[in-house]
Amino acid sequence: MLASGDNASHSDFVFRGFPGLHEHRWVVAPPLAAAYALALLSNALLVYVICSVERLHSPMYALICMLCAVDLAAVNAIAPSTLLGLLLDWNGVSLAGCLAQMFVTHFLSSVESTLLLAMSLDRYVAICQPLRYHELANPSAFVKLLLFTLVRSGAVMVTLVGLAGSLDFCASNIILHCYCDHMALVSLACGDTRHSRAAGLAVIACFVGVDIPLIFFSYMKILSVVLRAAASEDRWKAFHKCGTHLMVMMCFYLVGSVTFLSHNLNIDIPTDANTAMGLVYIVFPAAANPVIYGVRTAEIRNGFYRLFRLRDAKVSPVTSVKTTKLDDFR
Repeated sequence: MLASGDNASHSDFVFRGFPGLHEHRWVVAPPLAAAYALALLSNALLVYVICSVERLHSPMYALICMLCAVDLAAVNAIAPSTLLGLLLDWNGVSLAGCLAQMFVTHFLSSVESTLLLAMSLDRYVAICQPLRYHELANPSAFVKLLLFTLVRSGAVMVTLVGLAGSLDFCASNIILHCYCDHMALVSLACGDTRHSRAAGLAVIACFVGVDIPLIFFSYMKILSVVLRAAASEDRWKAFHKCGTHLMVMMCFYLVGSVTFLSHNLNIDIPTDANTAMGLVYIVFPAAANPVIYGVRTAEIRNGFYRLFRLRDAKVSPVTSVKTTKLDDFR
């Protein structure tokens, strides 16, 4: 490690995510490995089922498939290297490798945010304006959504990582995290970091400040329509399902925002707790989303049963657009 007075900038860094556990960091590895294995298996299986079953080739299931693919990429970006660090003390990373991991991690998180927003709007149109669903949810709209997602997330994250990469790191090369989080790296810079900190706040405003209100509005409108149209038993199921969706989303947004902003707003969070939240922010949604959007969706369950010939799936042959969409929330 260089002394704080040296002018040279570090090109190699060391992760120290759980300094409070000292030699017992390995205890974090088993639950992380279990969650990682669950995320890999469940997301890969769901992608396979949706791609293989023709009945699931529709906008809603395409969005779920994309969400699973993003979750697969996100956990693979951090979990293997984190497990190696916890178990074998392989904690070194170059500046270029750190910046690459930072871009991939934050880019995928921003893409997931956009997909969650798109899924809520898809359900809103399907349930609240069913007669316009096929007009609005068409291949052209899907391509536009994909381009918008890539441009918005790519432009924001290139700027974020570019600003971080332009800094000099001449004080310490110890990153107090298990992976290359933006502010965990920027906090090590010895120069002016105002632009990088402002960029971090802009990311939160761009995604959390825009996406959460729209998602919340969509689900409240959906819940209002379903509760008016459904029977008393189905009302509880609809409320439970919407509530579950929102709770998982709030975990993703709230935990992610706290970890992202803790350095910007000088929030005093113990390093171990902040590192744990950073892992939960990536791994928990990846493990939970296949259950929330896959196992609990009747069409996907039926597709799974048919694909693997476990039993005859009971799928009604013909239903109206409105009935089919309402059934998604029962």
